[in-house]
Amino acid sequence: MHVVCPHCGGINRVPDERLQHDPQCGSCHQALFGDHPLSLDDAGLERFVARSEMPLIVDFWAPWCGPCRMMAPQFEQAAALLRGRAVLVKVNSDECPRASVRYRIRSIPTLLLLRGGQELKRQSGVMPAAELVRWAGV
Repeated sequence: MHVVCPHCGGINRVPDERLQHDPQCGSCHQALFGDHPLSLDDAGLERFVARSEMPLIVDFWAPWCGPCRMMAPQFEQAAALLRGRAVLVKVNSDECPRASVRYRIRSIPTLLLLRGGQELKRQSGVMPAAELVRWAGV
């Protein structure tokens, strides 16, 4: 499986059976997966969508949004629960207008499940971490 390094942006091939064993980047030797969501800009999101084969769960949010602030700790907890099975990323919809337009974000928070560049699922509103894990189905 191809996995994008969150630190250097390098593309790594990781055998499926090694995904749960804390693989490291072949270029920068940092961990490929962490317990926290990544914050991405427009270009970073495009790189992950285009190059990673891992399921990608994107939280479109904004700092002024009350429900987004309620969702943040749930998303953080889900990132730890889904480590090695999905990459969770946060995209500030105010700072990343291209991504917001491309994915037709009409309300926030909105979660997208992407894989292989394709949108598989979409959910708007606050969701508890356990429900988010079930929703992702990975």
